[in-house]
Amino acid sequence: MNSLSVDSMQLDNQLCFKLYAASRAVIRAYKPMLDQLGLTYPQYLVMLVLWEWQENAPEQPTVKALGERLALDSGTLTPLLKRLEQMHWVQRQRSARDEREVHLSLTPAGQALREQVGPLKAKLLCDSGVDLDRLNELRNGLDHLLGQIKALA
Repeated sequence: MNSLSVDSMQLDNQLCFKLYAASRAVIRAYKPMLDQLGLTYPQYLVMLVLWEWQENAPEQPTVKALGERLALDSGTLTPLLKRLEQMHWVQRQRSARDEREVHLSLTPAGQALREQVGPLKAKLLCDSGVDLDRLNELRNGLDHLLGQIKALA
């Protein structure tokens, strides 16, 4: 085996590992903020989408549409949504037209939660000392990479 292929098999040279480690580090950094809100990271992602939908809702704000947006299946989403419903932040309602469809909406408390996130997230970014321009470049690069990977599938 030549040295190029040996180097390419080292853990620190694996993009997938760097993405995995970075993702875990970001989730750990968010944990104190999310603990204050009573949310897990996956629940936070659900709330982000629902807040986004307040501004620009899809034609059918359903569990299926949420799953597509987050790349999660309904088996993963259902317990998250049940918990958010128990916390009185989300409402689920079966469609009268097709009872297989479950429509989602935010409660007033779920809408109000958004106001608590802004200051906590700003503090998180400020405390981290990261360069916001660099973060935007990284996010754009990851968007491009994700688009290319999805195109292969």
